[in-house]
Amino acid sequence: MNMEFKRKLPQPSEVKEMFPLTEGMKETVKQKTEELQDIFSNRSDKLVLIIGPCSADNEKSVLDYISRLAAVQEKVKDRVMIVPRVYTNKPRTTGEGYKGFVHQPDPDESPDLFKGIIFTREMHMSAIKEAGSVCADELLYPENYKYIDDLLGYVAIGARSVEDQQHRMTASAADCPVGMKNPTSGDLSVMMNAITAAQHEHDFIYRGWEGHSNGNPYAHAILRGYVNRQGVSHPNYHYETLLYLSELYKNSDLVNPGVIIDCNHANSGKDPMQQPRIMKDVLLSCRYNEDIKKLVRGFMVESYIEDGKQPVGGGVYGKSITDACLGWDKTEKMIYEIAEMI
Repeated sequence: MNMEFKRKLPQPSEVKEMFPLTEGMKETVKQKTEELQDIFSNRSDKLVLIIGPCSADNEKSVLDYISRLAAVQEKVKDRVMIVPRVYTNKPRTTGEGYKGFVHQPDPDESPDLFKGIIFTREMHMSAIKEAGSVCADELLYPENYKYIDDLLGYVAIGARSVEDQQHRMTASAADCPVGMKNPTSGDLSVMMNAITAAQHEHDFIYRGWEGHSNGNPYAHAILRGYVNRQGVSHPNYHYETLLYLSELYKNSDLVNPGVIIDCNHANSGKDPMQQPRIMKDVLLSCRYNEDIKKLVRGFMVESYIEDGKQPVGGGVYGKSITDACLGWDKTEKMIYEIAEMI
């Protein structure tokens, strides 16, 4: 095998022993996860807002951002549940570029996966401890999930991972809600198959163990737009697609029908400034059609302290080094505006 094995990494159980949750942190995770489960099972009429940087690239600025969200959450808590995005893995279409906090806890230094695992756990713990927030992360590498599975309130399966069997089966073992994105091709049947797989139980190999999952009743859809054969972005958040998705759910045996609208990526053509408009468009569809209102569980937004993006090493505090984000001032205004529309 053409690979250099650099060092053996600790098992998730060992890392959890090194960095254990306090009883208070455990209670926060339990309470917030149950609140999310109530939303995705339609026992609560709140909407979820999964919001934060495209990728978590700096612990100080990410925690600063989360603390700002916590202050806003208090003002909209009756209508919106805010779940900070702390995405510590960054999928790369060509494999080139910054791969996220797990790979490089310091984007200016060489990869250090051991340090990345430790720093990732510490950052998620700090979000719970300092802001009372349970966060969302992307399940990019299924074998990494156990390092932080006791910390997360929400998990997303990306457009390039949603067809992978290991991702689907790992999602079926998660305790928290898991969103399955439509693939980059836009084929909604692929997404629906992934949700079906995640809601059912499985026996499979995981981290060298023969494991059994009980199925995740909170697995649901995420619409993120798609790209055609010419590489042109097309949205799929409009009324007609939402109505079509509602019918797909009705013709399935899936429980807890639901969808999160990813307001960036192909839905916005990667223009983050379009995200507030997209959210308002979807909320108008919810007002017009009761089936759509029951289906839409919330939104996913890429947002950070500063508008736009910069190259690695750019030096601007709180500005994305991956996809462009909506800045804080616009984000705060957007949250209050959508809360009024719900």
